[in-house]
Order: sequence, then structure tokens, then C-alpha cells
Amino acid sequence: MTELTAFGYRSGTSVLHGLDVRFKLVFLVMISLVSLKAQALELAVLTCTLFVLMINAGVTAKSIVGLLRYVFFLLMLVFIARALSTSGSPVFTFKAISVTREGIYVGSIICWRLVLVIMIGLSMVATTRSSEIRAAVEWFLRPFPFIPEKRVSIMMSLIMRFIPVIFDQAKITVDAQRARGIENRKNPAYRLKKLALPLMRRTFERADKLANAMEARCYTENRTDPELSSKRRDWIALFLVIGLCLIVIAID
Repeated sequence: MTELTAFGYRSGTSVLHGLDVRFKLVFLVMISLVSLKAQALELAVLTCTLFVLMINAGVTAKSIVGLLRYVFFLLMLVFIARALSTSGSPVFTFKAISVTREGIYVGSIICWRLVLVIMIGLSMVATTRSSEIRAAVEWFLRPFPFIPEKRVSIMMSLIMRFIPVIFDQAKITVDAQRARGIENRKNPAYRLKKLALPLMRRTFERADKLANAMEARCYTENRTDPELSSKRRDWIALFLVIGLCLIVIAID
């Protein structure tokens, strides 16, 4: 049985839970775009604001740290690449390799931006049902011709449902490897191979079983979607987010 992970919906009555899903998708895009150009002070403002909202929504700091553990390797690669490739005042030099002070700063800022974008997506998933996300995606795509909005929205919904399953399967695979002593191997490529291949195989097997189950139950695209309706608080939140984004841009 899939455990409750950071990438799962958590019921509640917080500010984020009460917002219309269409507005939350707009907020996700706006804040993500602004954060890509933000520096340390602006990132601190956005991070503190988002962290308070996530705690209010029931997403604990422990679950956030647990999620970042899965992307730590990627963040380290980005940081090292920036630290080595950015010219400036050297902090550490070894033969032709030089780590600069400017590279450390730029690498830290980029990793911070990536963490912020991950937190934004996490807050969206943790406070929104997958059926509501499907309905919102369909609503946004409906005006565009030649785009199968129902099919695209169902794909998005299935992705949201499968993320916790993948994380759960990854945990099971890691535990199995630990029991067999795989983690004691010094070769990181060998450990990665023993993790990636079983995880991919089992994920595709679960996806194949889900497709067969949907076909057996005569699943159709013509389903009754949740009713979407905006309220006064949604528009107030829109103006607040726009104001926050303008402040970040002004500070920059």
C-alpha cells in the first residue's frame, strides 16, 4: 500500500485548500517564472511566504526535506558545474580546476531557485485533488482548437496519481538493496544501475496493469468533472500574488 508522501493530496481547510484550482495553476506559473530571475533577497521573501503557506496546509518540514533528498544529487551536480565554470576570484585551485567565489554564489542561487520551484509544485499537489487538476487543465485547453483537452487532462491526472506510487516503489527498491548489501558497493554506477532498472521495470508493470484495468472497466474520456467556481478570496489572492511578483521584480 502506498504510503502518504509529500507528493500526495492532504485534505484540509487551509488558505491553499480553499483556492480555486485554476487560480492555483496561474499562481504556480507566475511565481515559478519570477523565481527564475530572483536573487537572494527576493528568493528569501518568496521562500518564507511559501513555507508559511505550506505549513498552514499541513505539509511538514520533514516531508519537504524528505522530498528534496531525492533531488539532492541533481542539485549537487548543478552547484558543482556552476562553481567550476563561473569565472571570478578563485577560492580553491587544483591544477586546471578552479572554484570561484562567484561560482559558489551563482550555483547556490540556481539551486535555491530549483528548490523553490519544487516547493511550489509540492504545495499545488498537496492541496489539490487530481480530479480538480484534470478539470482545470481541460478548462484552460478548451478554447484551443485541435487539442484533445480531455485526453491531455486525463494524462495529467494519471501523472499526479502515479508520482506517489513511484516514490513508494523507489523506497521498496532501496530497502531491498540495503537488505542485500548493495549500498556497500563502492562503484556508484553499479548501485545506480541496481536501483534504476528494477524501479523502471516495476513502474512500467504498474502502468500496464493500470491501463488494462481502465480498459476492462470501459474507461471513457466523457466523465463528469468537478464544478469549478471562483470566489472573492480567489481574486483577492490573485491581486496579492501579482503584488508580490511586482515587489520581487522591483527589488531585482
